[in-house]
Amino acid sequence: MSTRAEHFEALAARLKPACEALIAQYEEPRSALLPIMHLFQENEGFVSPEAMRCAASMLGVSPAVVESTVSFYTLFFRRPVGKYVLQVCRGLSCTVSGAEEIMKYFREKLGIGHLQTSDDGLFSYEEVECLAACDKPTCMQVNLEFFYSLTPAMIDEMIAAMRAGTFAVAPMAQTEQPGKTWSVKQDGEVSMGRKSLGATDVSHPNNAGGLGDASGLIMLDRFVNNEIAMRGRSNERLVQDASSVADVLGDHEHAGH
Repeated sequence: MSTRAEHFEALAARLKPACEALIAQYEEPRSALLPIMHLFQENEGFVSPEAMRCAASMLGVSPAVVESTVSFYTLFFRRPVGKYVLQVCRGLSCTVSGAEEIMKYFREKLGIGHLQTSDDGLFSYEEVECLAACDKPTCMQVNLEFFYSLTPAMIDEMIAAMRAGTFAVAPMAQTEQPGKTWSVKQDGEVSMGRKSLGATDVSHPNNAGGLGDASGLIMLDRFVNNEIAMRGRSNERLVQDASSVADVLGDHEHAGH
């Protein structure tokens, strides 16, 4: 029985010509990062650490650069997911058209919740923001294929077809059994307003921190403490220091008379 390392080595060798062809399409090799990651995900079912290290080597960048890019996009899965990724829209148009009831029906039917995978590894379920199909609510995507005007009866038919292996959309590759969730803890921390590790010169990862330059707070403090009303467009976003702030505020005061 082959090991995980042996399996990936064979996969990387098989995908190498396609990766090289992608790289050749760009003047800057790094520009091929996203299509290469999509290619690995199509074949592994997720973007594995081995895939990220392999891409970094081919593109001549650090693994950290690859992971920072992959972690930015929600459609790259850094942990194994189900063969069918069910993403139900909870945007405004879908919500007013009954998305809450549709999502509740999915949760009850599958026995799993948001960002969870069924025990048999067949379904991964997610409630997502607007899918830009507001004319056909309530909508969803199954492995990125759209389905519109959902009803409980449609959901029953879809799930039955997926279990029977007759569904119109092909299942995702699944080279590794998924766990209960594909969510990465540090991503959840960031989504809750906390800071991820890696900020420079900070005493605690929840400290917004940075390089110790507080000049960016000057304008915000002025707004809060002096209740300044904005009266027009300005270059305030470019303000770097206190003297520049004073100049901008002076221009506003003159403009208001």
